[in-house]
Amino acid sequence: MSPYQSVLSRLQKEPRTWLVTGVAGFIGSNLLEALLRAEQTVVGLDNFATGHRRNLNEVETLVTPAQWQRFRFIEGDISNLADCRSAVVGVDYVLHQAALGSVPRSIADPIATNEANVTGFLNMLVAAREAKVSSFTYAASSSTYGDHPGLPKVEDRIGKPLSPYAVTKYVNELYADVFSRSYGFHAIGLRYFNVFGPRQDPEGAYAAVIPKWTSAMIRGEDVFINGDGETSRDFCYVANAVQANILAAGVGALESSQVFNVAVGDRTSLNTLFTAIRDNLSAHGIAYSRPAVYRDFRPGDVRHSQADISRITSGLGYSPSHRFAEGLAEAMDWYIRHSEDPDAA
Repeated sequence: MSPYQSVLSRLQKEPRTWLVTGVAGFIGSNLLEALLRAEQTVVGLDNFATGHRRNLNEVETLVTPAQWQRFRFIEGDISNLADCRSAVVGVDYVLHQAALGSVPRSIADPIATNEANVTGFLNMLVAAREAKVSSFTYAASSSTYGDHPGLPKVEDRIGKPLSPYAVTKYVNELYADVFSRSYGFHAIGLRYFNVFGPRQDPEGAYAAVIPKWTSAMIRGEDVFINGDGETSRDFCYVANAVQANILAAGVGALESSQVFNVAVGDRTSLNTLFTAIRDNLSAHGIAYSRPAVYRDFRPGDVRHSQADISRITSGLGYSPSHRFAEGLAEAMDWYIRHSEDPDAA
């Protein structure tokens, strides 16, 4: 039995109450689904700034009525300390996913990004510490590595941030460390590397690359690649992120705050990604014959990203259940199903 399966088995025997912030979002709703399937009680907090009610509706169709009864939703904002305090009442574990993502969004509106990602994060830390929760796990980001050229990325070697978004996610880590030193309240940060999968929004100016390109190909529209296409990323299927969160919550007593990379340890170029999405769609009978359209590099983007996952493997027992190709193939059914009807369950 893997460490992850062991944690799930223990949780099913000893159910806990979890708070998932950003529960109507992409990763948050996947965490909700996994926790309810594991017979846990979940409190969800979201203001629908980037999340969607349809994600919650979809999760309801995927679990039993009895499991769904263990979910309580609070419509609130992490930028409001009172909402955070209300959400943590009676909670054992916090999985803090709420944030305003996207490098371009942060460049366009750094104040809104700071309000959600820094003020909101601090509010959650304060509320969780006051409530004496058993563990606090938060979504950190690979953007923290900034301009550090080394590959693969190792947790204790970072560079200068390249965007306001990256600054906010680094500040989260600094606050977590200070709370550990000042109050003895320890947290685990998970530096996500380009997570993708079901319920990731393909629409809008700040949509992530995989759902956005997949949607464009299904509709027969142009796909735009920023730069020469050799920019590379460590694409990580959402099931791996879910595993990391649950392992982090179940790690037990900590002596300090810690940060772990969450990825698969591979590197895929945008050109390779373009071909992989096209081929997966072709396997489903959807042909796409247009060439990619190349345009200028995007400000704030990191050129290459690949994670060293040895720390999370040894420290938490993490082992990716899906490599990039496996995750893309599994996600493709959902992308196709939802391409014409975003509200489909």
